[in-house]
Amino acid sequence: MKFSLVVFLASAASSAYVNAFAPNANGRLSSVTLKGGMSSDVGIPCEDECALESFPNLPDSIHPGVLSGQAMMDLLQHAKDNEYAIPAVNCISNSGINACLEAARANDAPIIIQFSSGGSQFYGGKGLDNTDYRAAIAGAVSGAFHVRTMAEQYGVPVLLHTDHCSKELLPWVDGLVAASERYYEKHGEPLFSSHMIDLSEEPLEENLAICAKYLERMDKIGLLLEMELGITGGEEDGVDNTDRPVEDLYSKPEEIYETYEALKKISDKFTVAAAFGNVHGVYIPGNVKLDPEILNNAQKYISDKLGDEAPESKFPVSFVFHGGSGSDVADIQRSLGYGVIKMNIDTDTQWSYWEGIKNFEAKYHDYLQGQIGNPEGDEKPNKKYYDPRESMLAGEVNTVKRLKTAFADLKCQNILGLGEVTTASNVLGPRRGGLPL
Repeated sequence: MKFSLVVFLASAASSAYVNAFAPNANGRLSSVTLKGGMSSDVGIPCEDECALESFPNLPDSIHPGVLSGQAMMDLLQHAKDNEYAIPAVNCISNSGINACLEAARANDAPIIIQFSSGGSQFYGGKGLDNTDYRAAIAGAVSGAFHVRTMAEQYGVPVLLHTDHCSKELLPWVDGLVAASERYYEKHGEPLFSSHMIDLSEEPLEENLAICAKYLERMDKIGLLLEMELGITGGEEDGVDNTDRPVEDLYSKPEEIYETYEALKKISDKFTVAAAFGNVHGVYIPGNVKLDPEILNNAQKYISDKLGDEAPESKFPVSFVFHGGSGSDVADIQRSLGYGVIKMNIDTDTQWSYWEGIKNFEAKYHDYLQGQIGNPEGDEKPNKKYYDPRESMLAGEVNTVKRLKTAFADLKCQNILGLGEVTTASNVLGPRRGGLPL
């Protein structure tokens, strides 16, 4: 009996530093900081930065690991107030996730890790049937547990998000929200931080009605909703908007205000991916004109409409920047001053991972043509060269390098106050099979 009680208490404490939610006087969920975390739950020692309960430069609610509820909102408000945006990187493997976490710590900053439906299915594996999005749901849940386990070990705050979910993909998000509801019952917080519902191709009235329904459900457990207005051009994850009319790439202030008004009545846990000329993928400069001033005009329009009810922040809306690959840095940084708190990065990190592998193959080409025989001798083994860990590591290293540029472009460096990261010790090197990249 005593053993069962210990197990129960360990399970109950697994929500960690985070939000054990309870209704406040207004009926909204507030959070209490608990100590423990995923590391405690699975029996992994949490030491040094992993064991921090908060960060020197951030509100006390923000801690290492996955954030949700009030801690998440405090982080997003800090980004808005200080005019930086958090990089949101699409991941399809634990290798990519680890690169993101390493980059976040190297830049002393928070990060958003997100999965698309296709990326989630890939994470689940090609041998798993995806009828009713079973593989995509299982893959995203598996990825979520990896993020939760490792984010604390890297000692950085992470928002765990899912990317574009069109109308036909809603069953995928239904499965993930249900997973968060089950997780919440045991741990007092959702499994994920947020989900995106992308109904930008549907009529605005339908878009808002469906988003409102999801926000009502998600708010009960501290999940945030990201919704999209207008169209992000280009092509991503099988959705092709390359031939959409140019006017669809720019949101109107009236639409953004209508969205803000409809969702704010339900909860403040929402962000808006408004269109201001964004395009997925790398495009030829001059073909598409980004106009961040659209966001500024919308903020002013909404503030005027709200009047005395306007929030203390000069920007009522928290915006998300989609299609940032290839964008001019000046345009990116101008948008940060208009309430952009998140920018999606996918195309550039796909290339950086591949480029790392490509360069690795070029460097060791003559060692990768067979199991035996290389320039050092016909009987020399090549195992340490074709070991998949080596080429994957090359992809990770190059991605960490590319993400440093992203963190700098988004003014998201030295945010946590931890200082420079110390060099990892006791890592495998050439004597254990590792190659000098």
